Amino acid sequence: MRITARALNRAVLARQLLLGHEPVGVVDAVRRVVALQAQQPASPYLALWNRLAGSTPAELDAAVAAHQVVRTTLMRVTLHAIHAEDYRVFREAMDPTLRATRLGDRRFTASGLTAGDADALIPDLLEYADRPRTADEMRAWLEERLGAPMDAGAWRMLRQYAPLLHAPTGGPWSFDGRQSYVAARTRPVLADPDVSAEALQILIRRYLEGFGPATVADMARFATVRQTRVKTAVQALGGELERLEGSGGAVMYDLPGAPRPPEDTPAPPRLMAMWDSILLAHADRSRFIPPAHRTHVIRRNGDVLPTLLVDGHVAGVWRAVEKGIEATAFHPLSDEVWEELAAEARSLLSLLADREPAVYRRYDHWWAKLPDADTRILPER
Repeated sequence: MRITARALNRAVLARQLLLGHEPVGVVDAVRRVVALQAQQPASPYLALWNRLAGSTPAELDAAVAAHQVVRTTLMRVTLHAIHAEDYRVFREAMDPTLRATRLGDRRFTASGLTAGDADALIPDLLEYADRPRTADEMRAWLEERLGAPMDAGAWRMLRQYAPLLHAPTGGPWSFDGRQSYVAARTRPVLADPDVSAEALQILIRRYLEGFGPATVADMARFATVRQTRVKTAVQALGGELERLEGSGGAVMYDLPGAPRPPEDTPAPPRLMAMWDSILLAHADRSRFIPPAHRTHVIRRNGDVLPTLLVDGHVAGVWRAVEKGIEATAFHPLSDEVWEELAAEARSLLSLLADREPAVYRRYDHWWAKLPDADTRILPER
């Protein structure tokens, strides 16, 4: 069966709850969308605001406080918010990548520590982190254990490899500039290739539930996992997956019966969070970002700006300013679309008012590097 690029776009939007504001609870929604990029603490809140009907930031606060939604280093070796029950298997699937990139990093190896040293330290480190511990407390504990100062880079690599979760610290978005960690309640099995291989099969199925259909390259890019591992996992899944033909004859995989709405299904405009997962979950990012706009949206250092999503594709960027939401469109938009974006802006401003009216302000320097475009303050007075 062949599937068009536009149909692929609509399939992901449906699975990511972006074809309408869905009446789904926050905890269930986090599981359905698989993972939310969370290196900027506000982003999971805004991502859920884009997707859900009637939810409030307080619901995500409560889910984080109750350990139903957790924040930790996982796919693409970046911070994600995920359902707590997904943590163990996702972490086991990601173990070879995290082990190679964290314990093999020169910032770790230059300290004189080895992967074997990390394996010996982690069980006791997790026992110490049986309750939230600040970064300074944990580093001091390690230095006492090692009998020597620990380089900041080595500590960073170790804590990103260890199965530690970020403990909420308060602030407008549950997490702020302070760093506090707690051991995962369900401990993953580390450094076991068989466990990782089985877990990767589960992660791939979950990925397809939230971001499919997809190629092997897409799956590998989503997680930053070697394509050879992905191919082995796909082969092991065998008849559990449906095979499709994408553009140019690309081989794509999906779950039988997964949502694939008609390609002419309307996609309402959205003001997307920074680093929204749909922009980063595929090797071919043109599924959502027109190639002409990519360098304006994804900056060289990896920052992914908050975007205008129009008809399922990035059409510009937005930022919070004193008078409202400044929306910059990279190509002409109809009056109807501007009106719909204005309605979204009113809702967003209401959400931000009690939290962080100047959200993402630290990234404003990127706006000096944007091309000439149609810029408006929303909602228009």
